[in-house]
Amino acid sequence: MNYERMIETMTPEVYASLKQAVELGKWPNGERLTPEQRETSLRAVIAYEVKRDLPAEERVGYIDRSRPDGSQHGSDPLQPDVLRILNDD
Repeated sequence: MNYERMIETMTPEVYASLKQAVELGKWPNGERLTPEQRETSLRAVIAYEVKRDLPAEERVGYIDRSRPDGSQHGSDPLQPDVLRILNDD
């Protein structure tokens, strides 16, 4: 089975198990993930989220920047910053 087919057939239970393993750094049986296993599992989790078109707030790595009043913390990292160069001549 190729990687893409594996992601297509992944069940929500397997996804949740992989996600938890990445978060905790160990498999459900308590065995630690190797760095390679962690990387591969994280890639599979991200691919599953993209394939299933999960909302951004449900995806791995989502940072909620909203305040209780609904406004946003900080600046949008996707918007360009204005750079001002001051000359002290």
